[in-house]
Amino acid sequence: MIGPLEPRVSWMRLFPPSGWLAAYRGEWLASDAIAGVTLAAYAIPVSLAYAALAGLPPQVGVYGYLLGGIGYALLGSSRQLAVGPTSAISLMIASTVGALAGGDAVRYAQIASLAAFAVAVLCFIAWLFKLSVLVRLVSDSILVGFKAGAGLTIIMSQLPSLFGVPGGGHNFFDRAIKLAGQLGEINLLILAIGAVALMLLLLGERFLPGRPVGITIVALSIVVATLLGFASHGVPVTGKIPEGLPAIGVPTFGLLEFDDLFPLAAGCVLLAYIEGVSAARSFAAKHGYGLDARQEFLGLGAANLAAAFGHGYPVAGGLSQSAVNDSAGARTPLALIICSVTLGLCLLFFTGLLTNLPKAVLAAIVFAAVYKLVDVRALLRMWQVSRIDFYAASIALVSVLLLGILQGVLLASIASIFLLLARASQPNVAFLGRLPGSGRYSDSARHQGVEPLVGVIAFRPEASLLYINAETILDTVLIALKRSPDIRLVACDLSASPYIDLAGARMLRDLYDELATRRVAFCIVGAHAQLRDLLRAEGLAEKTDSGQWLRSLDSVLGEGQPDAAQRAL
Repeated sequence: MIGPLEPRVSWMRLFPPSGWLAAYRGEWLASDAIAGVTLAAYAIPVSLAYAALAGLPPQVGVYGYLLGGIGYALLGSSRQLAVGPTSAISLMIASTVGALAGGDAVRYAQIASLAAFAVAVLCFIAWLFKLSVLVRLVSDSILVGFKAGAGLTIIMSQLPSLFGVPGGGHNFFDRAIKLAGQLGEINLLILAIGAVALMLLLLGERFLPGRPVGITIVALSIVVATLLGFASHGVPVTGKIPEGLPAIGVPTFGLLEFDDLFPLAAGCVLLAYIEGVSAARSFAAKHGYGLDARQEFLGLGAANLAAAFGHGYPVAGGLSQSAVNDSAGARTPLALIICSVTLGLCLLFFTGLLTNLPKAVLAAIVFAAVYKLVDVRALLRMWQVSRIDFYAASIALVSVLLLGILQGVLLASIASIFLLLARASQPNVAFLGRLPGSGRYSDSARHQGVEPLVGVIAFRPEASLLYINAETILDTVLIALKRSPDIRLVACDLSASPYIDLAGARMLRDLYDELATRRVAFCIVGAHAQLRDLLRAEGLAEKTDSGQWLRSLDSVLGEGQPDAAQRAL
């Protein structure tokens, strides 16, 4: 019986609805329906704003929520994650596709859809090769800096729309300089519209959390703009939005060379997966179910494939829209399906109502959605607690401000890997002393009152011994030896080293050879099984007493006996 069941279990894992639909309860339907309609009310203004940020027609943003939600509901493993356009990916599309399209609006939209298709392909490849572990190399500190840089860049890109000036520029600082030169051209009416909308959004977020504040402000602004004729007074509005559902079609291939398309798609995958999995894990922990991080590649890939065939652009799961979905009562991904149906009805029958929506209101919506990305408290805490994390965040922040979203996220990812290696190359080497009245040993630099070892240096590398840190450990021990005359024994405690590579084993052999020239004995204690195998292969069994490798430091030195060094020889 076990054999035939295995394919079925595997199939159920690949198709999560087979699990949550089988356990679905009738009383959940009302909660999912309310959550789906609420999410749609949130998605309409946000998707219009993000499409404008991406430089695409407003209905394209709605397509992303409509189709992306259906795709994710079929293959995603989270029950509350909401998928659609995000601020960072929208800005990445705007800053990258514009140069590739050469001013052709049709080609621009085609490249954006092709990017979504490429994201889907990369997600399926990442799922196939189980690459979710690689994304973990991007540290939380890098993400804090990246989000802050992205938030500042997005805010700067929206200020011209709030002020009613042309704006321009290629990066944060260029935009800031050009905006400063245009302050004398501010349109006070546009500024007033955007400021009032922003104030209402922030007040609604503060006092009416979880309520459809955004869609309410959009409706009010349309009514006011229509009654007062804002369009005739030079206030930019969205204009006519085409009615109807998105036309399904194959993306246009051959528009770009691989080396032009791949960086954009890879950057979108990295952003989308990290943000989506981070949000999905928080909701999975809250509701007590398991999240399959590898399956999320399939969910994200299906969402982007659906968006690509609907002429949309790359989508991702985001914390803000997922929080709306969860707070409205979503129990399963059926809420995403109901949201998509609601959005489809809006596209069929209500797009004409959005004609007089002021673009300053959309800019205010983007501003209100992204300002929290600039987490000043987190940056200050890093400065106080861990300078290396602060420097990592600063690299990500500055790279995004200078180079843009795409280049910034790629540089930040590379920086994250190098910082990881830098940390591993500087492990703590604890020089041990005996805790009074016990057979235990502790780091002399971190604990007061430990008894020094007479004629003995006992050190404990608190990391795996690898090629990137072996030389550092060796130099640290030799410096300690130089400072301490009359040393008869050096003891290496490997109990805190879970792994050793060939370079680490050779470092210990080199240390033995160096100590032998100084007529100082050397012993190894606390070595785990994998370590002992490599030590033997490197010939250390002939140079040191391999019988001591399994023993504790106290059993070798002898508690309270200053002549223990001689017995270890």
